[in-house]
Amino acid sequence: MPLDLSDTFVVGISATALFDLSEIDRVFRETSRLNPDNAIEVYRKQMMATEEQPLAAGTGYPLVKALLNLNRYQVENQPPLVEVVVMSRNSPDSGICVLNSIRHHKLAISRSAFTAGESVVDYLDAFDVDLFLTTNAEDAQKVIDSRACAAAVVTPPPEQIDGMETDQVRIAFDGDAVLFDESSEIVYKTKGLSEFQKDEDEKQNIPLEEGPYATLLKKLSRLQDRLPIRMEFSPVRIALVTARSSPAEMRVIKTLRHWGVYIDEAFFLGGVGKDKVLKAFRPHIFFDDKIIHLDAASKIVPSGRVLYRSESILSRPDEAAM
Repeated sequence: MPLDLSDTFVVGISATALFDLSEIDRVFRETSRLNPDNAIEVYRKQMMATEEQPLAAGTGYPLVKALLNLNRYQVENQPPLVEVVVMSRNSPDSGICVLNSIRHHKLAISRSAFTAGESVVDYLDAFDVDLFLTTNAEDAQKVIDSRACAAAVVTPPPEQIDGMETDQVRIAFDGDAVLFDESSEIVYKTKGLSEFQKDEDEKQNIPLEEGPYATLLKKLSRLQDRLPIRMEFSPVRIALVTARSSPAEMRVIKTLRHWGVYIDEAFFLGGVGKDKVLKAFRPHIFFDDKIIHLDAASKIVPSGRVLYRSESILSRPDEAAM
């Protein structure tokens, strides 16, 4: 019988998000500019020439390592708690470099997809992916628009990417347009802070609509339920880090209660920078939709940008500011 992964948390990650392929990518881009007809062949030869050299950790590496560590709690004859699938535009031949690095780093990853330049997005459903991490904005946009699963474009890794603690998974989320839908964010953008706070206070007993990461948060909640240690001592710790403040915070807390999910920590910063809170929380990854927050955060912690849907007014900043 096919493996049932309905209760398994599945991460699909591109090779460039898992490992640092920035130098090889730089060579490919430079070759593409100078000699586009030969770029793919140069890239392939370089990947093959260095395939025995282990790749360094990429932005998604600490999260993957920490998540895979959770399988030590797996109950015999039960589906795995976590599965990770490497999904790469490399060919199988040039992908040996990636597979060797997975073995070198002793990552328990058994499933992979190599598509030789084609988008991997069409295969997310086939692998039951809940979260897709990539460095390719076009692929991420396709996933967000299709609503197939949560997706993020990872930023370049921070300087201190190695040596992160992996005994506990720590994930931080922004709120509006990430966990929650973008309706409140649009009120803020179009009508200002005062009207936004008034509107949120009046609607504090009306749950916010689900955003692109709501299903992911609920899947993480199911993962927590399968772990032997619950609540404050859970091996999975989740934080909400949002620019909201009083009186707009109550609706968020009540929405999470309505969804039946438990968040360990919540920070309502009222416009104060998020980087210092994230430095203290030490997440394996932080998800936000705003570049201004990610620019500061990504220097400290692994981060991923959540794109707006193509039809969203927030994807057109001039209109959102009107």
